[in-house]
Amino acid sequence: MTAAATMDVCVIIAAKNAAETIARAVASALAEPETGEVIVVDDGSTDTTASAALSVADDTGRLNVVRFEKNRGPAAARNHAISISRSPILAILDADDFFLPGRLAQLLSVSDWDFVADNIAFMDEAAAASAAADVDRFQPEPRLLDLTGFVEGNISRRGIRRGEIGFLKPLMRRAFLSTHQLTYNETLRLGEDYDLYLRALAKGARYKIIQSCGYAAIVRGNSLSGSHRTEDLKRLYEADLAILADNQLSAEAKAVIRRHERHIRGRYEHRRFLDLKREGGPIAAVTYLLGKPGAVPAVAGGIFADKTERMRPSKPDAPVELGGSGRLRYLLPASAEVSER
Repeated sequence: MTAAATMDVCVIIAAKNAAETIARAVASALAEPETGEVIVVDDGSTDTTASAALSVADDTGRLNVVRFEKNRGPAAARNHAISISRSPILAILDADDFFLPGRLAQLLSVSDWDFVADNIAFMDEAAAASAAADVDRFQPEPRLLDLTGFVEGNISRRGIRRGEIGFLKPLMRRAFLSTHQLTYNETLRLGEDYDLYLRALAKGARYKIIQSCGYAAIVRGNSLSGSHRTEDLKRLYEADLAILADNQLSAEAKAVIRRHERHIRGRYEHRRFLDLKREGGPIAAVTYLLGKPGAVPAVAGGIFADKTERMRPSKPDAPVELGGSGRLRYLLPASAEVSER
């Protein structure tokens, strides 16, 4: 039986105050022949998110909209959706985003994986309507992503564009998650995807990625990922420490996770310094640093990066919200010779 003849995928959408975009997300998921169910978790919205999602329901009965009375975060919403779903394959779709036609068939054509992800096209809202025609067609070129490559793809380096591999939205096999008792860490409001994928890789998951682009991500200045709290950074580096403590890892894996932990801890220290300066003035911030001399390089580096932001070159091939001219940007860069129009 071909992938196109099956309906094995549950698409999970955690949504909070997404009334303006949720219908598009749901419709794109229902349009995929491989979608067996779509579960929307309205995570304590104060707008009409739930009714907007239901407005695009078809007559197949595949759409299930559930509601949390209080906001519990995307990790809790996704865990609940997984617990009430039936499909053997799980797909995550953010409420602002949408699938491009044929995405699931392309991913399901890849063999031998526990997780499989494709490229992401970042775009402004204005580009969404024509995205299916405008997104480049890349050859799939499947490859395995190991733990080291995954973590390194989530560490920023000055002057080098990072891949943000943690942003990928892979299909996940329920059997692998169940066998290893893996769920989203509900203490995290930032990096919950990164944390789950890293723990899966630490358990030996086969994670494949392809260059083909089937996921459209809308870039917004007020997105949750762009407005995280200082405490969220602390919880994320603590999650790295927990992985180091709970798994039998190789020396190479431990080293790269420690680098990521230091990277996130440095961002936390910079944000903490700025919070203290804003709340208590320069003396409070400097006093904090005097008590944590190890944080000084991270804080100094963060301040330098902030000061030089305006001097950095523009990004013509990027959405306006990312400082560009409005063109698409792909998460996984691809060489010109594998692109088709």
